[in-house]
Amino acid sequence: MQPTIREAKKEDCIRLLELVHELAIYEKAPGEVTVTLKEFQDAGFGERPVWKAFVAEVDGTIEAFALYYIRYSTWKGCRMYLEDFIVTEKMRNKGIGKALFEAVIREAKEKGFNGMTWQVLDWNEPALKFYKKYNASLESEWLNASLSKEQLSNY
Repeated sequence: MQPTIREAKKEDCIRLLELVHELAIYEKAPGEVTVTLKEFQDAGFGERPVWKAFVAEVDGTIEAFALYYIRYSTWKGCRMYLEDFIVTEKMRNKGIGKALFEAVIREAKEKGFNGMTWQVLDWNEPALKFYKKYNASLESEWLNASLSKEQLSNY
């Protein structure tokens, strides 16, 4: 199966959010998605876009996407941060993820980034196996930390 890989457009955002919700369900956190369609569209296609995405289409339907933004590391410089990478369940193991991931790698090289980083859940064996095919470094000593919008308002 040969998907069409292309840059995401604003009109793709409804479908991308559907896939975000599918990913949240898969990651056992369906209630964590709080971004609105307008916020999502503005962040990607507004006056100051902060993310870019590639989509994989099969027969005119977006079946996968990879969304990234630029992360600056004081140790490493500009790096690509792959925020979301999802292939719909029905389209997994058909080469779509490989085609999409390699498009993202090409983008990182073309933009001259000093590397690419992302997160993967330690229980997500299919994803871990996929990334190991690329000889990705998997770190275990770093923990995620965050403050929600509500937590920020307390200070």
